[in-house]
Amino acid sequence: MTASTIPESQEAPEPVQPLHLTRVETRETLRNVGISEHPAPLDYNYPEVGRTENPLFPEEYVIETSTGLVPQATLEQVRSRASTSTAATRHNDIPIDPEKGSGKGTEYVTFTIGDPEHPHNWSRVYRWYITLVASALVVCIAYGSSIVTGGLGLIQEKYNVSLEVAILTCSIMVCGFAVGPLLWSPLSEIIGRRPVYIISLALYVIFNIPCALSPNIGGLLVCRFLCGVFSSSGLSLAGGTIADIWSTEERGMAIAYFAAAPYCGPVVGPIVTGWINVGSGRLDLFFWTNMAFAGAIMIMVGLIPETYAPVILKRRAAKLRKETGNPNIITEQEQNKLTLRDIARTSLIRPITMIMTEPVLDLMCMYIVLIYAMLYAFFFAYPVIFGKLYGYNDGQIGLMFIPILIGAGFSLLTTPIIEKQFKRIYDTRTPTPEDRLIGALIGAPFIPIAFFLLGATSFKHIIWVGPASSVIAFGYGMVLCYYSVNNYIIDSYQKYAASALAAKVFLRSGGGAAFPLFTTQMYDRLGLQWASWLLAFIGVGMVFIPYVFYMFGAKLRAKLTRN
Repeated sequence: MTASTIPESQEAPEPVQPLHLTRVETRETLRNVGISEHPAPLDYNYPEVGRTENPLFPEEYVIETSTGLVPQATLEQVRSRASTSTAATRHNDIPIDPEKGSGKGTEYVTFTIGDPEHPHNWSRVYRWYITLVASALVVCIAYGSSIVTGGLGLIQEKYNVSLEVAILTCSIMVCGFAVGPLLWSPLSEIIGRRPVYIISLALYVIFNIPCALSPNIGGLLVCRFLCGVFSSSGLSLAGGTIADIWSTEERGMAIAYFAAAPYCGPVVGPIVTGWINVGSGRLDLFFWTNMAFAGAIMIMVGLIPETYAPVILKRRAAKLRKETGNPNIITEQEQNKLTLRDIARTSLIRPITMIMTEPVLDLMCMYIVLIYAMLYAFFFAYPVIFGKLYGYNDGQIGLMFIPILIGAGFSLLTTPIIEKQFKRIYDTRTPTPEDRLIGALIGAPFIPIAFFLLGATSFKHIIWVGPASSVIAFGYGMVLCYYSVNNYIIDSYQKYAASALAAKVFLRSGGGAAFPLFTTQMYDRLGLQWASWLLAFIGVGMVFIPYVFYMFGAKLRAKLTRN
């Protein structure tokens, strides 16, 4: 039969045009990737700025989906939210074509499965490289704070000031460490870690120039304070950078090695500048070498891509909105318009409020303050001990700090064992914040032991090896306690971890700035033995804090914690 003889009613139909539908996540696919009716606990790096009280999608920055777009309506059905609208429900599982920007509801951006931009998917070697760079950054900044301790006599001579004013050049930079994080932490949540690093560290490098060339003590003090403010971005963000690239299960080991950096950095300062003082007698070389060190680290940090997941997804959402014309493709953080008031409340008011209302946080922070302050006290106690007792010059005195580094090295051999124990707990039950204190239980007694030995060996007839080696115990206990207490604070205040850590940095820096101002006078008036023993007795009083919290921490947190 020819085509011409086919009845009109039986003519061949026109070819059907294929449907261009883009697959989206459904309730079933969301459940398959681990999204349940109950929202997961907020990750440590979930942004605080602009965050609602109970985010609908707390997993957004850590989960991977096949499409990278999660409809809000579908998510609300999984969460069984009572506020789910009829329209949203009706369009719940209807495919949406983002190329046409159909606008049938908000879609949250996520990482796709195996996403190369997700830091957790970067190679393990590269992530360890970033961890080492972040640790080197903290060492560099802490080193910069203590470089002046290798030449306090040069400052006195050049500017004709007292020893107390010369010591202030160290304390004033540590004061900057307390102020800077209140700016850099919230700014990093808005524009990302990488821009903050580049801007702040470039300014830190630049302000070492007026430090070297300052004609008077006032100019030096101002520039040292600004150096502290600008460099503190590394102290406040480096830990977050490490948390960005490691999953919760793997993070502990990386943080364990990173924990030594804030405490080993200040020890290197007097070792290097002590010999610069002996060899050249030039104060400006202190700052030129620090500038070169900071510049090299700034370049290394600047070459690392953005690691903060909320900012990575925010940029991806902006790109998708531009490409598709669909204004409903966003991240949950973008749903709330940021105001200056919100930023100020998060970065300034909340950390101070937590200091005033959280006794658990205060006690743990004060423990860290004590250890950090004792570390800085060494920088001014050693010139008294080894200068007056043994007649050593600044270069030789600097070498006496090496045992602290040896002790810190021993702690890094212990932390993997502690982390394996924590992983065993993690595999059998849900760990509690108190499980993080095992390292502090081991390290806490070594702090007072170090000072008892230092006082007992500070006699002329005892060879210098005695007082020098006594601080191996301090370096060992210092790192274990800091690493454990830092993790305890994060786990205890997971929802407001950034503010809790900002409060810790604020208090810690205050202690580090205050102790050097009276350490020299304390050793002069009490004597070499009793000054060290006084610090030892204070350490004994504080050693019970981690033990009390390990045994009764859950009850104390339930009774005293408000956030």
